[in-house]
Order: sequence, then C-alpha cells, then structure tokens
Amino acid sequence: MINVLASVWALLLGIVLIMLGNGMHFTLIGLRGGIEGFSATELAVVTSGYFIGFLSGARVTPDLIRRVGHVRVFAALGSFMSAGLIALPLIAEPWAWTLLRVLIGFCMSGVYVTAESWLNHAASNETRGKVLSAYMIAQTLGIIGAQGLLSLGDAGTSALFIGASILVSVSFAPILLSVTPVPAVEVARPMPLRALFKGSPLGTVGIFLLGSVYATQSGMGAVFGTQIGLDAGQIALFVAMLFAGALVLQYPIGWLSDLMDRRKLIFGTSVLGAAACALGWVTGGNLHALLAAAFLAGGVTTPLYALLLAFTNDALSAEDMPAASGGLVFTFGLGAIAGPLVTGWAMQAAGPAAFWLVLSATFVAMALYALYRMTQRAPLPIEEAESYLNVLPTSSPVAVEAAGAWAAENAEADREEPSPS
Repeated sequence: MINVLASVWALLLGIVLIMLGNGMHFTLIGLRGGIEGFSATELAVVTSGYFIGFLSGARVTPDLIRRVGHVRVFAALGSFMSAGLIALPLIAEPWAWTLLRVLIGFCMSGVYVTAESWLNHAASNETRGKVLSAYMIAQTLGIIGAQGLLSLGDAGTSALFIGASILVSVSFAPILLSVTPVPAVEVARPMPLRALFKGSPLGTVGIFLLGSVYATQSGMGAVFGTQIGLDAGQIALFVAMLFAGALVLQYPIGWLSDLMDRRKLIFGTSVLGAAACALGWVTGGNLHALLAAAFLAGGVTTPLYALLLAFTNDALSAEDMPAASGGLVFTFGLGAIAGPLVTGWAMQAAGPAAFWLVLSATFVAMALYALYRMTQRAPLPIEEAESYLNVLPTSSPVAVEAAGAWAAENAEADREEPSPS
C-alpha cells in the first residue's frame, strides 16, 4: 500500500486541498446566505446551480482535454474556480450566487475528470482498487477538515471565502509540478436513460433519488442549521458528521454487499437512512440527536451510491458498463439538481424541519422501490455478482468507469480461483 500511495501522493494531496476549499464554500453558502437574509428557496436555487454546472462539466471537460491537454484544462479550471470563490462575497445576490455556483460546479467537475484520468493512468489493474479507496478517503477527509477551518474566521466577512480560494489555488501546485501529462481521457457516451432503466430499474431510480439526498445533505444542511439557530461552529460540526459517517459505514456495507442479495441491503440501508432522518425531525433542535441523525443519514448515503453502482453492473454485460457509468452519473446529477429545489420549497412552506421530512420521504421511496423490485426479478447468485465499487457520489464518469472495470476484473479473478480442497 505504501508503494501505491508513493506513486500518487501528489494527486491525493492536491485533492485534499481542493476538497478543503470546496467543502468550506458549501457550508459558507448556508452561513452567509442566512446573514444576507436569503430565503430557503433562494438558497435551494443557488445549491442546484452548482450541480447544473457539475453535470455540464462532466460532459464538456473530456472534449476540452482532447483539444488542449490535461495541464492547460486543469490550470484554467482552477483559476476560474478560485476567482468564483472570491467573487461570492463581493456580489451577495441570489442571482449572482447562482451563476457563480454554476461556474464553480463546472470547474469542480472538470477538475475531477482531469485528476481522475491521471489517477487511473497511474494505477495498474492490481493497484486500482487501493488507489480508488485512497482517493475516496482523501476526498472525505478534505470535506470533513474543511468544516474545522470555518472556525478560523467570520462568515460575515470575506476572509473565509478568500481562504477557500487560496486552498484551491495552492492545491494545483503539487499536481501540476509532479504529474506527467497523459493521453486525452476517453469517456464512453452515456447510455440513454430508457435503456439504462430497462437494464436496471432499481439502479436507475435509486441513483436519481440518491442524487436528491446527497445534494440536499451537502447543500441544504448548513441552511437548515442556520434556520434553527445553530451557531457557526455547531453548523460546521453538523455538516462534518454528514460525511464522517461514510468513513465508518462504507467498509461494513461494502463487506455485506458481497455476501447477500444487494436489493435487500439497499432496502435495509434506505430504511436506516429514513429512520435517522425521522430521529432528526422528532428531536427538534437537540444538538446531540442532530449529530447522531447526521452521522447515520450521511453515513448510508455514500455507501448506497457505491452499492447501487455495483448492483447496476450486476445487471449489465461488461460491454455496456462504460456507457452505463456515464448514464448513472447523469441520472445522479438530475436528482442532485431536483433535490435541493424540492427541499428549499418545502422548508419555505413548512419550516426548517422539512429538511428531514424530505430526506426521510426520499429514503422511504428508495426502500419501497427496492422492495417492489424484489418481487419482479429473481436474485442474482452471489457468486456471479461483481465486486463492490468503492467510489464517491462526487466521482466523474472516469472514476466510475475505472471502478466498474476493476470490479468486473476482480470478480472474474475470484471466480477463476480454484476453491480450497
């Protein structure tokens, strides 16, 4: 493992720094928006703007890389993203924030595509699983660490936005100074949604609903905290717990996914997520209960994403997996755009508690659909299932395709191993 990390340490360090800056700005939007008097609906539109840009960046960046190369695309996107972060406190208007968030989301998606293509090129078939795991951990630690940095300044000033911009700018130094450009990344054309749904109804519907959950948690969590009167430190801790749970629950859920019918596990984790959100709703503003609810609700979200990807791969042929990966990322993005809009409208109409109600209802919908699908198709034999895909919801099609290919190869190798006599 040490040898694997030694070959990609600069990329991982850069990713941690990028996630520190990006994670700060996500929470700052909610904090500063509350100070500026933005409504929940306005902040929901701002949040969705990020995911509109993110979805666009995943489609456009591969073409940019083919035209001008990794280094130029990486540097340009970093510059625009850094400028967008600085501009946020300068133009504190919902319409301006929405446009800036579209820009930041586009740049961030492009950064993922570029960095993940480098990461994939640096890994071999034998090390790809470990590299993807290290990449996931680096991203998650960066987001969690970003919440701690919020205590170093006041969201009412420009200082924290400037700090986030500096972190993003500095993050490109270790990457650009140590990584050799690689051939242009090739991303398969996304599978049409109708074909994707026909191949894996549960995977398609589940990914859409999970996109709604993830975007609501990451984008509206700070808005919820602001509206119930939490201070900046408590909001940062609340958001950190949404991501900390993933570090703890990813491995056990991944382990279980290779031992049982994945539809049952999707159902069980969705029920756990719904119960956690119900806990957050019934306990009101009790901080400890809110942190526990955030830990569990956020903790099942990331593993569910990887679980749904693995389940979809189980239902498709190896030739269809690359196109399906792009289709799933696109479907997730559609859900991520819709989720905050629905939640913001509900919070505007019914108060902050609607944050938990919308999340719980979405988890329940996922659980019920998984239960329904169990009555429509026989379970896949466990020995024929692909390996669990250890990727994050923020991953671009590059990482999802790479993880899918690794999972298929790993499962095939396991099936070919002679059983011990």
